[in-house]
Amino acid sequence: MDVAQTLETTPYGEVIKCIDMHTTGEPTRVVYSGWPRLSGTLLDQREQCMAQYDHLRKRIMLEPRGHVDMYGAIVVPETELVQNGEAHIGVLFTHNGGFSTMCGHATIALGRFFVDTHDLTVFPKRGDLRHDPIAADVVVNIHAPCGLIRVRVPTTADGQKSDPSRPVAFLSAPAWAAATNLTVGIPAEVRWPEFGQRDTITLDISYGGAFYALVDVNELGFRSLAQVDMPAMARAVGSLKAYLQEHPAVVDALQESTDQRLSFLYSVMVVDRSVGSRPEGVDGTETGLCFFADNQIDRSPTGSCVTARMALAHANGIRKPGQRWAYNSLVSNHFHTGAFTACIIEGTTPVKTIKGTTRDAVTVRVEGKAYYTGALTLAIEQGDVAGEKGFTMKEVARG
Repeated sequence: MDVAQTLETTPYGEVIKCIDMHTTGEPTRVVYSGWPRLSGTLLDQREQCMAQYDHLRKRIMLEPRGHVDMYGAIVVPETELVQNGEAHIGVLFTHNGGFSTMCGHATIALGRFFVDTHDLTVFPKRGDLRHDPIAADVVVNIHAPCGLIRVRVPTTADGQKSDPSRPVAFLSAPAWAAATNLTVGIPAEVRWPEFGQRDTITLDISYGGAFYALVDVNELGFRSLAQVDMPAMARAVGSLKAYLQEHPAVVDALQESTDQRLSFLYSVMVVDRSVGSRPEGVDGTETGLCFFADNQIDRSPTGSCVTARMALAHANGIRKPGQRWAYNSLVSNHFHTGAFTACIIEGTTPVKTIKGTTRDAVTVRVEGKAYYTGALTLAIEQGDVAGEKGFTMKEVARG
């Protein structure tokens, strides 16, 4: 497919149209027009993007139009679940390193966007949404690469617009703990200064639409997430994640998935259960610092990892269905607002994995607020070498 023939063109070159939003400070660049038409299942479409359109991902995510911590969501009108009526719309998630399989903060933003748009060229099934006049909300079923995500969006009284004063809530795809209390040896060449003289680390692997390695801040050799030496933490986690991706025990745990294309380590989440802003109506709170993709830092509490953490807590017998918990990021702690609240809303459901095992999966309800920050048209002029594919300063510095 010739991208130049697919994208809208103007005197300023190829055009991609976006709406920018944020959820607790974490950006979501919603691509609603100008992306090449894709085909096949949603996971096939994700692979098509990785193989054929990665230059477009870099163009919309990286400099000079974005930055190393930009995040995006590409609206996909046609998927297999849209065709069979289970979903209203599909989405692909993108970041500084590629394409993810789930994203909670972007899902919260997308819920508002899909209610607010009435353009049927963007959202062909907008007319299928049903407004609940008593609850004043609308349910949007979004097909993500990990599965079906049911999003409940608060609305104005007439149901025509989203209501930003109330949180958006989504019900996750099935989530489960893949490996608990996993002890991993850390060779000398991988260790970081704060790790000290130890040679092992204990962590968990849990799935919330993507796989996360969950590690306590003290296990890394740091005191707390109340105050963070970010460069030191980034070096430690970057070293750890690169090692874990190839570790046999971790690779084995990643086979506890329903599709081989989901079997990769997306992130290392550093957890501190001793600190966290606490909104009303929750039984407890904690804080996490999420490093994902190419050491990208999530400003939000990370909705898919909130799902994974709830699944892990349930597997460990410390979180019951209906028990509400608050999950914070450094940003929500700083502003004392923006925590995600979550609870398990269903008992366990058996899930068969590609490894041949059966895992007890839970469904998690996650709530948070998203806001609009702008609307933009991205273009590429002929001869713009630096802007054609995008770049990072790390790449430039390497020469």
